[in-house]
Amino acid sequence: MEKHVFRVYDSNKDGFIDFTEFMLIFFIMQDGAPEEILTKIFRVFDVNSDGTITQEEMTKVTTDMYGLLQSEDPNLIAKSAFAEMDKDQDGKVTIDEFITAYMGQEDISKMLALKVIDIFVEDE
Repeated sequence: MEKHVFRVYDSNKDGFIDFTEFMLIFFIMQDGAPEEILTKIFRVFDVNSDGTITQEEMTKVTTDMYGLLQSEDPNLIAKSAFAEMDKDQDGKVTIDEFITAYMGQEDISKMLALKVIDIFVEDE
């Protein structure tokens, strides 16, 4: 899971997280608008950083989150979340579809996004 989270912080893709990159994500995850937060969460699932999420990427990240989800079948969760998000059924989830699914209160999509938020922000 750490490699997926690292990708979000390493915005210049140099293999290192500098203080500015860290503080930017920290600030967005603490006080950002929902769309800003969801854009960062989208990057966790967009493993190859091509601007879309495939079923394979969704399954990979969901499987890596398996312990956090406390579910018997992460593949089923990934498949369900992908189906909720991929409204045009083109086999890819765009950033707009991702945000729309979350903001539209889609159950599985929201659960996955909230699990990622839990990784970044601890309850106070």
